[in-house]
Amino acid sequence: MSKEFTMGLAATAMLICTPIAVWDDDGPIRCEEGPKIRLAGIAVREIDGTCRPHHPCPDAPGIEARNALVRLLGGAKGQWKSGHIVVSTKPMRCGQVGRSYGRVVATCRLADGRDLSAAMLRTGTVLRWK
Repeated sequence: MSKEFTMGLAATAMLICTPIAVWDDDGPIRCEEGPKIRLAGIAVREIDGTCRPHHPCPDAPGIEARNALVRLLGGAKGQWKSGHIVVSTKPMRCGQVGRSYGRVVATCRLADGRDLSAAMLRTGTVLRWK
């Protein structure tokens, strides 16, 4: 994980996540191993285009950000009846930094070594959450 991105995000537990589906732009990312992960350190619009009060609000639509995340996770392979986008990529190493709405909040590193939250920031579809 890049030094500048992970400052202040101390991981409490490490886990492996093999992504199988994505709901929206910061998660949950459904893992084959069971957890649902919300990416730490980024702020996104909701899929319906809204932003939560007192949160940073990116210009990009939520669907555009979700699609950027799907591309980073190997591209869309289908869709569940629930609306989740099916993805297929190699396992990621994630460091849990908290919990939110029943999801694990984590920083994740893709199999190629890239920090997933930092990669999302580079897409221009999300903002840094401080």
